[in-house]
Amino acid sequence: MIDLSLTPENRLVQDTVRDFTATEIEPYIRDWDARGEVHLEVFRRMGELGFLGAPIPEEYGGAGMDYVSLGILCEELEAADTSFRVAMSVHVGLNSLTLLHWGTEDQKRRFLVTQARGEKLATFALTEPGVGTDAANLTTTARRDGDGYVLNGSKIWISLADVADHFLVFANVDRAKKHRGITAFIVERGMAGLTTGTIHGKMGIHAGNTGTLFFDDVRVPVDNRLGEEGEGFTIAMSAIDQGRYTVASGAVGLAQACLTASLRYAHERKTFGEEIGRHQLVKQMIAKMGAGIDAGRLLCRQAAYLKNRGLRNTRETSLAKWFCTDHAVQSALDAIQIHGAYGYSNEYPVERYLRNAKAAVIYEGTSQLHTLIQADYLLGYREDKPMRCPPLPASGFQRPESVAVERRPLVSDAPTSSGRPPQPREMSDAGGTRDGISPTRSSASAKTTASRNAQARGSLLK
Repeated sequence: MIDLSLTPENRLVQDTVRDFTATEIEPYIRDWDARGEVHLEVFRRMGELGFLGAPIPEEYGGAGMDYVSLGILCEELEAADTSFRVAMSVHVGLNSLTLLHWGTEDQKRRFLVTQARGEKLATFALTEPGVGTDAANLTTTARRDGDGYVLNGSKIWISLADVADHFLVFANVDRAKKHRGITAFIVERGMAGLTTGTIHGKMGIHAGNTGTLFFDDVRVPVDNRLGEEGEGFTIAMSAIDQGRYTVASGAVGLAQACLTASLRYAHERKTFGEEIGRHQLVKQMIAKMGAGIDAGRLLCRQAAYLKNRGLRNTRETSLAKWFCTDHAVQSALDAIQIHGAYGYSNEYPVERYLRNAKAAVIYEGTSQLHTLIQADYLLGYREDKPMRCPPLPASGFQRPESVAVERRPLVSDAPTSSGRPPQPREMSDAGGTRDGISPTRSSASAKTTASRNAQARGSLLK
């Protein structure tokens, strides 16, 4: 049985981050956003408080928090401003947790420890000018040369591009192999041939840095290769499972901020002789905000439950990211509507919430992609593939012995409209293996998977 109550440790984290945002972000964020200022001293303070190493074990410089605490951090930081949750996503979720999962002991000592302590900032570099959702078709190349690799190409829409010290970069050692040629590298600022640039004119997240990376014969030692050659796509998709969780949790916080602002204004503003909160259609918007926040938070806690125990959670994390980010956008739209004309100006924060919320339905998988992912899981067209390195439990947790390490997702064995079980379809590399999952081989295997996972989920969620 899942206990949804927060532990004393979770509540301490919640109190700490709320105090932090109330004193060090909220009084200043309106001006920072208006001027497009990135304040690195805030990131340094986040490091001092242990936020930047939250789920990393203490032996590697981290705080040893569980995934519920990580979700709380992201929720509260995004309630203050998305730019600070984004830093958690790329530094902790996409980079540091990936080093913990896939890195050698030497790599953890050289890179992870300083990142977990907040002494170095890190980011994640997968997206390219012509490659977003279709991540299997990277054009950045890595050519083996003696005891290293030579990288050429570019990346775009990289958070912390101008301020990060370490970059987890994905490049192709053999483009003919498509996703099977992708390899991961730890690139360090200062390596010859690496340059960065800032992207200007963003719709939102003005207090955060976003930019481009350029690789011109950047030589990377083989000791900086993460995982095996050709394993980069699997590593990237496992990293995105962590990143999506932080994005989903942050979106809950943004929706909560929309609700908090709307409740305050609904009591303050009066029309026709009464508070606008008395009007039924305002009530409807507020009720939907609250319902979506509760549902989204539960989806995030479900993913955290699995992550804490080292169980595969690709489907659950995708569902949380899809639902929570869509709801955050709708909450921001409704918050502006409740505020009326004032919501259209920066006198109130809700217009910033909308500008910030919109990005999250695009990055780390568009809402449309997550729709397809969820449908394919239900139809039995997708199942998680075993990884060489299974997910790691959070500090203080163990993987349940009664559940297989590679727990497969629940899929439906319901008949189609024709009365026959669904048949698998052929999928392209981009569509079928984009998220480290492959089509099932037959409807019979889908039925077997459904039966097996109904039992597995029963043991987890009863």
